[in-house]
Amino acid sequence: MMDQRWRPTVNEREFIEHALQSDLRVDGRRPFDFRKLKIAFGREDGSAEVELGETRVMGYVTAQLVQPYKDRPNEGTLAIFTEFSPMADPAFEPGRPGEAAIELRRVIDRGLRESRAVDMESLCVVAGKHVWSVRVDLHILDNGGNLIDAANITALAALCTFRRPECTVGGDDGQQVTVHDPEVRDPLPLAIHHLPIAVTFAYFGDGNIMVLDPTYKEEAVMGGRMTATINSNGDVCSIQKAGGEGVMSSVIMQCLRIASVKAADITSKIKTNVDEYTTAKALQKVKRTPVLVAKKNDVPDVTMESNDGALESQTSKTPNDAQDISKDPPAIPNVKRHEDAKSRLSESNPEVESTSNSGIAGESDEAKESVSPKSLKDAVKPKHKRKKKQHGKS
Repeated sequence: MMDQRWRPTVNEREFIEHALQSDLRVDGRRPFDFRKLKIAFGREDGSAEVELGETRVMGYVTAQLVQPYKDRPNEGTLAIFTEFSPMADPAFEPGRPGEAAIELRRVIDRGLRESRAVDMESLCVVAGKHVWSVRVDLHILDNGGNLIDAANITALAALCTFRRPECTVGGDDGQQVTVHDPEVRDPLPLAIHHLPIAVTFAYFGDGNIMVLDPTYKEEAVMGGRMTATINSNGDVCSIQKAGGEGVMSSVIMQCLRIASVKAADITSKIKTNVDEYTTAKALQKVKRTPVLVAKKNDVPDVTMESNDGALESQTSKTPNDAQDISKDPPAIPNVKRHEDAKSRLSESNPEVESTSNSGIAGESDEAKESVSPKSLKDAVKPKHKRKKKQHGKS
Protein backbone atom coordinates (compact mmCIF):
# COMPACT_ATOMS: atom_id res chain seq x y z
CA MET A 1 0.00 0.00 0.00
CA MET A 2 2.84 2.38 0.74
CA ASP A 3 4.33 1.83 -2.74
CA GLN A 4 1.14 3.25 -4.28
CA ARG A 5 1.71 6.58 -2.64
CA TRP A 6 5.44 7.02 -3.01
CA ARG A 7 7.72 4.82 -5.07
CA PRO A 8 11.39 5.54 -4.54
CA THR A 9 13.66 5.69 -7.51
CA VAL A 10 16.78 3.56 -7.82
CA ASN A 11 18.99 6.43 -6.72
CA GLU A 12 16.80 7.19 -3.70
CA ARG A 13 16.78 3.56 -2.65
CA GLU A 14 20.55 3.28 -2.91
CA PHE A 15 21.03 6.54 -1.06
CA ILE A 16 18.90 5.36 1.88
CA GLU A 17 20.62 1.96 2.06
CA HIS A 18 24.16 3.41 1.86
CA ALA A 19 23.29 5.96 4.55
CA LEU A 20 22.01 3.19 6.84
CA GLN A 21 25.23 1.24 6.37
CA SER A 22 27.03 4.30 7.80
CA ASP A 23 24.57 4.45 10.74
CA LEU A 24 22.88 7.51 9.28
CA ARG A 25 19.24 8.10 8.44
CA VAL A 26 17.48 10.49 6.11
CA ASP A 27 15.96 12.53 8.95
CA GLY A 28 19.28 12.73 10.87
CA ARG A 29 18.45 10.20 13.60
CA ARG A 30 20.60 7.36 14.82
CA PRO A 31 19.44 3.81 13.98
CA PHE A 32 17.79 3.22 17.39
CA ASP A 33 16.29 6.64 18.06
CA PHE A 34 12.58 7.38 18.28
CA ARG A 35 11.08 10.43 16.69
CA LYS A 36 9.73 13.22 18.88
CA LEU A 37 6.67 12.02 20.77
CA LYS A 38 3.81 14.33 21.78
CA ILE A 39 0.73 13.23 23.73
CA ALA A 40 -2.32 15.47 24.05
CA PHE A 41 -5.69 14.84 25.67
CA GLY A 42 -9.13 16.15 24.81
CA ARG A 43 -11.66 17.82 27.06
CA GLU A 44 -13.55 14.59 27.66
CA ASP A 45 -12.15 11.56 29.41
CA GLY A 46 -10.94 8.80 27.16
CA SER A 47 -9.77 10.90 24.22
CA ALA A 48 -6.13 11.29 23.20
CA GLU A 49 -4.05 12.40 20.25
CA VAL A 50 -0.49 11.25 19.65
CA GLU A 51 2.02 12.82 17.30
CA LEU A 52 5.06 10.70 16.48
CA GLY A 53 7.13 12.70 14.06
CA GLU A 54 4.87 13.30 11.07
CA THR A 55 2.48 10.52 12.10
CA ARG A 56 -0.69 11.59 13.90
CA VAL A 57 -3.31 9.30 15.40
CA MET A 58 -6.41 10.18 17.42
CA GLY A 59 -8.15 7.73 19.73
CA TYR A 60 -11.46 7.71 21.59
CA VAL A 61 -12.74 5.20 24.15
CA THR A 62 -16.40 4.44 24.86
CA ALA A 63 -18.21 1.81 26.95
CA GLN A 64 -21.68 0.31 27.14
CA LEU A 65 -23.45 -2.49 29.00
CA VAL A 66 -23.83 -5.69 26.96
CA GLN A 67 -24.44 -9.37 27.53
CA PRO A 68 -21.18 -11.32 28.03
CA TYR A 69 -19.99 -14.29 26.02
CA LYS A 70 -21.26 -17.64 27.22
CA ASP A 71 -17.80 -19.10 27.71
CA ARG A 72 -16.74 -16.04 29.81
CA PRO A 73 -19.80 -14.91 31.74
CA ASN A 74 -17.90 -12.82 34.32
CA GLU A 75 -15.56 -10.91 31.98
CA GLY A 76 -16.06 -7.74 29.98
CA THR A 77 -14.91 -7.18 26.43
CA LEU A 78 -12.33 -4.95 24.74
CA ALA A 79 -12.46 -4.20 21.02
CA ILE A 80 -10.13 -2.16 18.78
CA PHE A 81 -11.38 -0.43 15.64
CA THR A 82 -9.28 1.53 13.15
CA GLU A 83 -10.25 4.02 10.48
CA PHE A 84 -7.94 4.89 7.60
CA SER A 85 -8.98 8.12 5.96
CA PRO A 86 -7.77 9.30 2.52
CA MET A 87 -6.90 12.56 4.28
CA ALA A 88 -4.03 10.74 6.01
CA ASP A 89 -2.71 8.97 2.92
CA PRO A 90 -3.87 9.04 -0.71
CA ALA A 91 -3.36 5.27 -0.82
CA PHE A 92 -6.08 4.77 1.82
CA GLU A 93 -9.50 4.18 0.35
CA PRO A 94 -12.73 4.88 2.26
CA GLY A 95 -15.14 2.11 3.00
CA ARG A 96 -13.97 -1.44 3.63
CA PRO A 97 -10.69 -1.61 5.62
CA GLY A 98 -7.65 -2.83 3.73
CA GLU A 99 -4.87 -5.14 4.73
CA ALA A 100 -2.92 -2.43 6.55
CA ALA A 101 -5.95 -1.52 8.67
CA ILE A 102 -6.66 -5.14 9.57
CA GLU A 103 -3.02 -5.79 10.48
CA LEU A 104 -2.85 -2.66 12.63
CA ARG A 105 -6.01 -3.60 14.52
CA ARG A 106 -4.87 -7.17 15.16
CA VAL A 107 -1.41 -6.20 16.40
CA ILE A 108 -2.79 -3.67 18.91
CA ASP A 109 -5.64 -5.96 19.95
CA ARG A 110 -3.27 -8.87 20.55
CA GLY A 111 -0.91 -6.74 22.60
CA LEU A 112 -3.70 -5.49 24.88
CA ARG A 113 -5.97 -8.49 25.26
CA GLU A 114 -3.52 -11.39 25.21
CA SER A 115 -1.26 -9.68 27.74
CA ARG A 116 -4.24 -9.14 30.08
CA ALA A 117 -3.26 -5.50 30.50
CA VAL A 118 -6.86 -4.49 31.27
CA ASP A 119 -8.62 -6.37 34.06
CA MET A 120 -11.64 -7.83 32.27
CA GLU A 121 -13.23 -9.24 35.40
CA SER A 122 -13.53 -5.74 36.87
CA LEU A 123 -15.86 -4.90 33.96
CA CYS A 124 -18.45 -7.43 35.13
CA VAL A 125 -21.63 -6.01 36.69
CA VAL A 126 -23.96 -9.06 36.87
CA ALA A 127 -22.35 -12.36 35.91
CA GLY A 128 -23.92 -13.83 32.81
CA LYS A 129 -26.16 -10.80 32.17
CA HIS A 130 -24.43 -7.41 32.22
CA VAL A 131 -20.80 -6.55 31.56
CA TRP A 132 -19.05 -3.47 30.24
CA SER A 133 -17.91 -3.55 26.64
CA VAL A 134 -15.00 -1.14 26.05
CA ARG A 135 -14.43 0.08 22.51
CA VAL A 136 -11.32 1.91 21.28
CA ASP A 137 -11.64 3.81 18.00
CA LEU A 138 -8.38 4.85 16.34
CA HIS A 139 -8.43 7.42 13.54
CA ILE A 140 -5.33 7.90 11.38
CA LEU A 141 -4.94 11.62 10.77
CA ASP A 142 -1.57 11.62 9.01
CA ASN A 143 0.58 8.71 7.88
CA GLY A 144 4.23 9.55 8.36
CA GLY A 145 5.35 5.96 8.94
CA ASN A 146 5.23 3.48 11.83
CA LEU A 147 1.47 3.60 12.40
CA ILE A 148 1.56 0.61 14.74
CA ASP A 149 3.61 2.30 17.46
CA ALA A 150 1.71 5.59 17.23
CA ALA A 151 -1.69 3.83 17.34
CA ASN A 152 -0.61 1.65 20.26
CA ILE A 153 0.50 4.66 22.33
CA THR A 154 -2.77 6.44 21.45
CA ALA A 155 -4.86 3.48 22.63
CA LEU A 156 -2.97 3.22 25.92
CA ALA A 157 -3.19 6.96 26.64
CA ALA A 158 -6.93 6.98 25.92
CA LEU A 159 -7.55 3.92 28.11
CA CYS A 160 -5.61 5.45 31.01
CA THR A 161 -7.79 8.57 31.02
CA PHE A 162 -11.09 6.81 30.37
CA ARG A 163 -13.73 6.79 33.13
CA ARG A 164 -16.76 4.52 32.99
CA PRO A 165 -20.02 5.41 34.76
CA GLU A 166 -20.56 3.90 38.17
CA CYS A 167 -23.47 1.49 38.47
CA THR A 168 -25.23 -0.27 41.34
CA VAL A 169 -27.21 -3.49 41.47
CA GLY A 170 -30.54 -3.60 43.31
CA GLY A 171 -34.18 -4.42 42.89
CA ASP A 172 -36.25 -7.26 44.25
CA ASP A 173 -34.26 -9.94 42.47
CA GLY A 174 -30.93 -8.21 43.07
CA GLN A 175 -30.17 -8.00 39.35
CA GLN A 176 -31.53 -4.59 38.43
CA VAL A 177 -28.69 -2.36 37.25
CA THR A 178 -28.74 1.41 37.79
CA VAL A 179 -26.22 3.52 35.89
CA HIS A 180 -25.50 6.77 37.74
CA ASP A 181 -24.93 10.10 36.10
CA PRO A 182 -21.34 11.42 36.31
CA GLU A 183 -22.62 14.49 38.18
CA VAL A 184 -24.19 12.30 40.86
CA ARG A 185 -21.32 9.86 41.31
CA ASP A 186 -17.77 10.15 40.03
CA PRO A 187 -16.96 7.77 37.17
CA LEU A 188 -14.48 4.98 37.79
CA PRO A 189 -11.19 4.41 35.92
CA LEU A 190 -10.26 1.14 34.29
CA ALA A 191 -8.10 -1.35 36.15
CA ILE A 192 -4.91 -1.44 34.06
CA HIS A 193 -2.14 -3.73 35.30
CA HIS A 194 0.63 -2.68 32.92
CA LEU A 195 1.20 -0.84 29.65
CA PRO A 196 2.25 -3.05 26.71
CA ILE A 197 4.31 -0.81 24.39
CA ALA A 198 4.69 -1.71 20.72
CA VAL A 199 8.19 -1.13 19.29
CA THR A 200 8.67 -1.61 15.55
CA PHE A 201 11.95 -2.44 13.77
CA ALA A 202 12.63 -2.29 10.03
CA TYR A 203 15.19 -4.56 8.33
CA PHE A 204 17.26 -3.75 5.27
CA GLY A 205 19.52 -5.76 3.03
CA ASP A 206 19.95 -9.32 4.21
CA GLY A 207 18.49 -8.51 7.63
CA ASN A 208 21.75 -7.36 9.13
CA ILE A 209 20.75 -3.68 9.13
CA MET A 210 17.87 -2.69 11.37
CA VAL A 211 16.43 0.62 12.46
CA LEU A 212 13.86 1.68 15.03
CA ASP A 213 10.70 3.66 14.28
CA PRO A 214 10.91 3.73 10.45
CA THR A 215 9.51 6.64 8.43
CA TYR A 216 7.26 6.21 5.39
CA LYS A 217 10.29 6.51 3.06
CA GLU A 218 12.16 3.82 4.98
CA GLU A 219 9.06 1.62 4.96
CA ALA A 220 8.99 1.85 1.16
CA VAL A 221 12.60 0.62 0.96
CA MET A 222 12.72 -1.91 3.85
CA GLY A 223 12.90 -5.64 3.27
CA GLY A 224 10.94 -6.65 6.39
CA ARG A 225 9.43 -5.46 9.66
CA MET A 226 8.99 -6.82 13.17
CA THR A 227 6.89 -5.41 16.00
CA ALA A 228 7.61 -6.44 19.59
CA THR A 229 5.13 -5.55 22.35
CA ILE A 230 6.91 -5.29 25.70
CA ASN A 231 6.00 -3.69 29.03
CA SER A 232 8.27 -1.71 31.35
CA ASN A 233 9.16 -4.86 33.30
CA GLY A 234 10.70 -6.45 30.21
CA ASP A 235 7.90 -8.99 29.72
CA VAL A 236 7.31 -9.85 26.05
CA CYS A 237 3.58 -9.59 25.39
CA SER A 238 3.59 -10.36 21.66
CA ILE A 239 5.79 -10.40 18.55
CA GLN A 240 4.55 -9.71 15.04
CA LYS A 241 6.61 -10.25 11.87
CA ALA A 242 4.68 -9.86 8.66
CA GLY A 243 6.71 -11.55 5.90
CA GLY A 244 9.80 -10.07 4.40
CA GLU A 245 13.40 -11.17 4.73
CA GLY A 246 14.35 -13.77 7.30
CA VAL A 247 16.04 -12.59 10.52
CA MET A 248 18.49 -14.48 12.70
CA SER A 249 17.60 -15.26 16.30
CA SER A 250 20.54 -13.24 17.61
CA VAL A 251 19.21 -10.15 15.83
CA ILE A 252 15.76 -10.73 17.31
CA MET A 253 17.18 -10.95 20.84
CA GLN A 254 19.07 -7.74 20.28
CA CYS A 255 15.87 -6.08 19.15
CA LEU A 256 14.05 -7.29 22.26
CA ARG A 257 16.69 -5.83 24.54
CA ILE A 258 16.49 -2.49 22.77
CA ALA A 259 12.69 -2.60 22.83
CA SER A 260 12.69 -3.19 26.59
CA VAL A 261 14.63 0.03 27.19
CA LYS A 262 12.44 2.05 24.81
CA ALA A 263 9.26 0.63 26.36
CA ALA A 264 10.30 1.84 29.81
CA ASP A 265 10.93 5.37 28.47
CA ILE A 266 7.60 5.55 26.64
CA THR A 267 5.74 4.16 29.66
CA SER A 268 7.24 6.84 31.86
CA LYS A 269 6.20 9.55 29.41
CA ILE A 270 2.65 8.23 29.14
CA LYS A 271 2.25 8.10 32.93
CA THR A 272 3.65 11.62 33.31
CA ASN A 273 1.20 13.04 30.79
CA VAL A 274 -1.71 11.12 32.32
CA ASP A 275 -0.86 12.38 35.82
CA GLU A 276 -0.74 15.96 34.58
CA TYR A 277 -4.11 15.53 32.87
CA THR A 278 -5.69 13.94 35.95
CA THR A 279 -4.39 16.71 38.22
CA ALA A 280 -5.73 19.40 35.89
CA LYS A 281 -9.16 17.74 35.79
CA ALA A 282 -9.24 17.41 39.58
CA LEU A 283 -8.47 21.11 40.02
CA GLN A 284 -11.35 22.00 37.73
CA LYS A 285 -13.77 20.02 39.88
CA VAL A 286 -12.72 21.69 43.11
CA LYS A 287 -15.50 23.94 44.33
CA ARG A 288 -13.92 27.14 45.55
CA THR A 289 -15.87 29.08 48.21
CA PRO A 290 -16.23 32.73 47.13
CA VAL A 291 -14.68 35.31 49.45
CA LEU A 292 -17.43 37.24 51.23
CA VAL A 293 -16.60 40.96 51.35
CA ALA A 294 -18.75 42.80 53.89
CA LYS A 295 -20.44 46.01 52.86
CA LYS A 296 -19.55 49.24 54.60
CA ASN A 297 -23.11 49.78 55.75
CA ASP A 298 -23.26 46.37 57.40
CA VAL A 299 -19.85 46.26 59.10
CA PRO A 300 -18.72 49.43 60.87
CA ASP A 301 -15.27 50.81 60.31
CA VAL A 302 -12.97 50.70 63.31
CA THR A 303 -10.76 53.74 63.73
CA MET A 304 -7.82 53.86 66.09
CA GLU A 305 -5.94 56.96 67.14
CA SER A 306 -2.60 56.89 68.89
CA ASN A 307 -0.34 59.54 70.41
CA ASP A 308 3.38 58.89 71.15
CA GLY A 309 2.97 55.17 70.55
CA ALA A 310 0.18 54.80 73.14
CA LEU A 311 -3.35 53.84 72.23
CA GLU A 312 -5.62 56.69 73.28
CA SER A 313 -9.00 55.57 72.03
CA GLN A 314 -10.71 52.96 69.91
CA THR A 315 -14.11 53.82 68.56
CA SER A 316 -16.48 52.09 66.22
CA LYS A 317 -18.33 54.34 63.82
CA THR A 318 -20.62 53.80 60.92
CA PRO A 319 -19.83 55.51 57.62
CA ASN A 320 -22.54 58.13 58.25
CA ASP A 321 -21.18 58.93 61.68
CA ALA A 322 -17.67 59.14 60.33
CA GLN A 323 -18.76 61.66 57.75
CA ASP A 324 -20.42 63.81 60.43
CA ILE A 325 -17.37 63.68 62.67
CA SER A 326 -15.04 64.64 59.86
CA LYS A 327 -16.94 67.88 59.27
CA ASP A 328 -16.07 71.00 61.25
CA PRO A 329 -18.56 71.65 64.10
CA PRO A 330 -20.74 74.74 63.80
CA ALA A 331 -19.40 77.90 65.37
CA ILE A 332 -22.57 79.16 67.07
CA PRO A 333 -23.03 76.39 69.69
CA ASN A 334 -19.36 76.69 70.70
CA VAL A 335 -19.72 80.43 71.21
CA LYS A 336 -22.77 79.89 73.38
CA ARG A 337 -20.99 77.39 75.61
CA HIS A 338 -17.97 79.67 75.75
CA GLU A 339 -20.09 82.64 76.80
CA ASP A 340 -21.93 80.62 79.47
CA ALA A 341 -18.64 79.63 81.05
CA LYS A 342 -17.43 83.22 81.02
CA SER A 343 -20.64 84.48 82.58
CA ARG A 344 -20.17 82.17 85.55
CA LEU A 345 -16.59 83.27 86.00
CA SER A 346 -17.51 86.95 85.81
CA GLU A 347 -20.00 86.59 88.65
CA SER A 348 -17.35 85.29 91.04
CA ASN A 349 -14.42 87.44 89.89
CA PRO A 350 -14.80 90.74 88.06
CA GLU A 351 -11.26 90.55 86.70
CA VAL A 352 -12.16 87.56 84.62
CA GLU A 353 -14.58 89.71 82.73
CA SER A 354 -11.82 91.80 81.22
CA THR A 355 -9.87 88.74 80.09
CA SER A 356 -12.97 87.11 78.70
CA ASN A 357 -13.82 90.23 76.77
CA SER A 358 -10.37 90.26 75.21
CA GLY A 359 -10.80 86.62 74.25
CA ILE A 360 -14.18 87.32 72.75
CA ALA A 361 -12.66 90.07 70.64
CA GLY A 362 -10.68 87.38 68.79
CA GLU A 363 -13.75 85.45 67.79
CA SER A 364 -15.16 85.55 64.32
CA ASP A 365 -17.52 88.25 63.19
CA GLU A 366 -20.23 85.72 62.59
CA ALA A 367 -20.17 84.60 66.23
CA LYS A 368 -20.30 88.21 67.47
CA GLU A 369 -23.31 89.00 65.35
CA SER A 370 -25.21 85.92 66.45
CA VAL A 371 -24.77 86.40 70.25
CA SER A 372 -23.74 89.68 72.01
CA PRO A 373 -21.70 89.34 75.26
CA LYS A 374 -23.19 92.51 76.86
CA SER A 375 -26.75 91.53 76.33
CA LEU A 376 -26.02 88.10 77.77
CA LYS A 377 -24.37 89.47 80.90
CA ASP A 378 -27.08 92.03 81.47
CA ALA A 379 -29.66 89.31 81.20
CA VAL A 380 -27.91 87.13 83.78
CA LYS A 381 -26.72 89.66 86.42
CA PRO A 382 -29.14 91.28 88.88
CA LYS A 383 -29.80 95.01 88.64
CA HIS A 384 -28.06 95.97 91.93
CA LYS A 385 -24.80 94.34 90.82
CA ARG A 386 -24.92 96.15 87.53
CA LYS A 387 -25.35 99.49 89.28
CA LYS A 388 -22.37 98.80 91.55
CA LYS A 389 -20.22 97.95 88.63
CA GLN A 390 -21.16 101.17 86.83
CA HIS A 391 -20.34 103.30 89.94
CA GLY A 392 -16.96 101.50 90.29
CA LYS A 393 -16.01 102.29 86.74
CA SER A 394 -16.96 105.94 87.10
